[in-house]
Amino acid sequence: MAKITVLGCGFGTALAVMLNANGHDVTAWSKYQEEIDTILRDREQKKLLPGVKIPETVKFTADPSCVKDSDIIIVAIPSKFVRDGVSRVAPYVSPKSVVLNVGKGFEESTCKRLSQVISEELPRNSVVVMAGPCHAEEVGRGIPTNVVVASDDEDKAGYVQETMMNSDFRIYVNDDVIGCEIAPALKNPIALSCGIVEGMGLGDNTLAALMTRGLTEITRLGVAMGARWETFTGLAGVGDLIVTCTSMHSRNHRAGLMIGQGIDVKTAIDTVGTVEGYGCCKIAHSLAAERNVQTPIIEQLYRVCYEGLKPAESVLRLMNRPGKNEKEPFWN
Repeated sequence: MAKITVLGCGFGTALAVMLNANGHDVTAWSKYQEEIDTILRDREQKKLLPGVKIPETVKFTADPSCVKDSDIIIVAIPSKFVRDGVSRVAPYVSPKSVVLNVGKGFEESTCKRLSQVISEELPRNSVVVMAGPCHAEEVGRGIPTNVVVASDDEDKAGYVQETMMNSDFRIYVNDDVIGCEIAPALKNPIALSCGIVEGMGLGDNTLAALMTRGLTEITRLGVAMGARWETFTGLAGVGDLIVTCTSMHSRNHRAGLMIGQGIDVKTAIDTVGTVEGYGCCKIAHSLAAERNVQTPIIEQLYRVCYEGLKPAESVLRLMNRPGKNEKEPFWN
C-alpha cells in the first residue's frame, strides 16, 4: 500500500477513487475549503463526476501539509494554476516523494512545460508525467483505458506504473518526457478546432482530415522542441488526440461546438469553463513562430480565437493553401 496525495479535485477525484480501490491510502487536496466541504457532504464530485460515489476511505482536505511523507504526489491541476498549487504544498514535500503530473498544457506566462514548472518549485523531487486517453468521467467509473508515463528517471516511471496500474488502467512506460508532455498539450487546440468544424455542420471527412493534419502539425512542432516523432504515434499523441477530438467529455470539443454554431469565443469559453486549447493555441502559435515551424491549423485557430476571424473563412484559407507533399523529414 502506498501513501498517495492528489492535488486537485477534478480529474484528481477520479484518480483518488481508482487508487483507493487499488488499496492505497489516498488523500485529495484542494485550496478551496468550500469545494472540500461540498465533496465531504455529498461524497460525490457533482460538478465534474456526477453519479460517482466516493468511498469514505478517500480523505479530502484543504491543509497543504497533507503531502507529508507521501510516496506519490499527483498534480491534477489546470495548467494555469499548477505553479500556485505546487508552491503551496512545497514546504511539506519530502524529497523522497515521486511527483506525478497528469495535467496537460503549458504555463502561459513562460511557455514552459508543466514538469519544468514543478521542478522549479520542487527541485529535489523526481517528476513523472502521464498522458493518454483518460477522461475523468470514465476513469472514475472504472472504464478501461491505457496511458503512458515518462520520466528522466526510469525507475521512478516504473514505480508509478507498478503502483497505479490495474485491470482497468493499463500503464506503459516511455522515456521521451518532452514528447509525452507536448503531444497531449498541443492536441487541445486541435480538439477545439474539431469541435468548431463539427459545430459548423461539416462532415466526417472534414473531421478526419483535420485530426490527421493536426497530428502532423503537433508532431512537427514537438520535434522542433526536442521530442521524438514516434511518441506522437502512441498513447500520448494519437491516443489522446482521438478521444479529445471526438468526445463530449472534452471541454475543448464542447467549446468548439459552440463557436462553430456561431456563439462568440469568449461566451463559449466562459460557459464551458477550463478550455485548455484556448490558451494553448496562443502559446503554440508563439512557439511555432519562434522556431519557424509551419502550423497552419493552429494559426487559423489563433485568428478565430484572438483576432475575430470567422470559422468559415478559416476553413477556406486552409483548403486554398498551395499543394504540398505529405512526407515529413522526421519520417525518414
